[in-house]
Amino acid sequence: MSKIILGSGSPRRRELLAKIGITEFTVSTPEVEESYPDTLSPAQIVCHLSAIKSRAIESGEEDIVITADTMVFLDDKRLGKPADEADALRMLTALQGRQHTVCTGVTVRRGGEVLTEAEETAVFFREATKEELLSYIRSGEPMDKAGSYAIQGLCAAYIERIEGDYNTVVGLPVAEICKVLREYKED
Repeated sequence: MSKIILGSGSPRRRELLAKIGITEFTVSTPEVEESYPDTLSPAQIVCHLSAIKSRAIESGEEDIVITADTMVFLDDKRLGKPADEADALRMLTALQGRQHTVCTGVTVRRGGEVLTEAEETAVFFREATKEELLSYIRSGEPMDKAGSYAIQGLCAAYIERIEGDYNTVVGLPVAEICKVLREYKED
């Protein structure tokens, strides 16, 4: 019987696995330097980082390791986690009334079999007042989130629509993971 290892400390990723019925897994947070070549596209960046995280997780030959990396891009420029409230306001202001892209790279590995793919979702923010954004920032929610927001949290009030997979924005494209796990079961 294969053991599933989630290579992530993200509580959101743990919740997403549980929502699709995967409740028996261990968590191992990889310690890696998250650097990448400047020449990579957004999808290539998240795949690169996800694969590095996977290689950092020790596992048995039959264990299934799942790692992921999620980034927010506005005009192909990465929006990381905010340094402080002023940085969060800068990012959220830039997102208002615009489309941006959230990319999640996911790697699923069992022994020598490795699959790494990227999913992209377009997110459209509605216009918001500075007061609305400051109120959101004061909630503390944006302070440890890429792009300074959590679609599954209070920021849902500012999301006009998405084109793509909601779970990719949260941080784990579970439909893709289910497909790969089904293939491993059939082996």
